[in-house]
Amino acid sequence: MKFPAKALGALASAALLSFVFSGTASAVSGTASYYNDAGYGACGTQINAGTQLLVAAPASLWTTPNPNNDPLCRKSIRVTHNGRTITVPIKDKCPSCPSNKIDLSQPAFSQLADTSVGIISVTWQIV
Repeated sequence: MKFPAKALGALASAALLSFVFSGTASAVSGTASYYNDAGYGACGTQINAGTQLLVAAPASLWTTPNPNNDPLCRKSIRVTHNGRTITVPIKDKCPSCPSNKIDLSQPAFSQLADTSVGIISVTWQIV
């Protein structure tokens, strides 16, 4: 039986959400890009993705109408690429990211790869 892409995406999002709240998150194989915006992040605090270590989690993982109160704002994401691992706090939401993609701040991305690469393959998990 074939499943439409939207149904598979919804299933993947549901699985990721269960990991967020169970405390037993499994690693997700996906991708990471970077950004360097400054202003207020989805958790309601001032951020500067050009200078701070942080991550924007995919929009599909956010569960509250007011993201400032979302449980994700009290979590971090552990990211691994080519044998390097960093753990960065979730401070923002990535509205355009599919459920397996994260958007790292520029300094966080730089700890894993050169920014000229743009997008890297990673494994990541919410911790």
